Amino acid sequence: MRLIDAAGGQVGIVSRNEAMRMASDSGLDLVEVAPEAKPPVCKIMDYTKFKYQKSVRERQAKKKQTRIEIKEIKFRPGTDVHDYDVKVRSMRKFLESGNKVKCTIRFRGREMAHQELGMALLRRVEGDIGELAKVEQVPKLLGRQLTMVVAPAPSAIQSAAAKAATVAVAAAKA
Repeated sequence: MRLIDAAGGQVGIVSRNEAMRMASDSGLDLVEVAPEAKPPVCKIMDYTKFKYQKSVRERQAKKKQTRIEIKEIKFRPGTDVHDYDVKVRSMRKFLESGNKVKCTIRFRGREMAHQELGMALLRRVEGDIGELAKVEQVPKLLGRQLTMVVAPAPSAIQSAAAKAATVAVAAAKA
């Protein structure tokens, strides 16, 4: 097997028994790092320290990941102007933070006869948030609900990240 010592230098090709003896003399473990290589590559290292450092790296990588949630905004066909503005403002906030938004219009009773009002409302929403988002799922009627899913546009996420960075720099200076 090809052996790498604790300092990272190549020892060369040695027998398994010789590698085990060298590892026990140094008080460390013999770890096979590339079993598929010809000859297999082994390294003398502290295995518990190696496992700990690996878990720390995995935790750091997991911390840097972003989870995308789907937020839902519910409308009615008769949603008034002010309520509509408040809901669109909430949608903007959700999209800027990187979340997807599901717009739902619920029809009750005789409102089902006027589904075009719901479609017009969703087209209006799409126009008002057009620069921030792209439509991921076109409006679709499922039972008594008309739904549309919008996802943040890549440019909107980048501009939100740049804005957050400038705010952080300004807060650090203050």
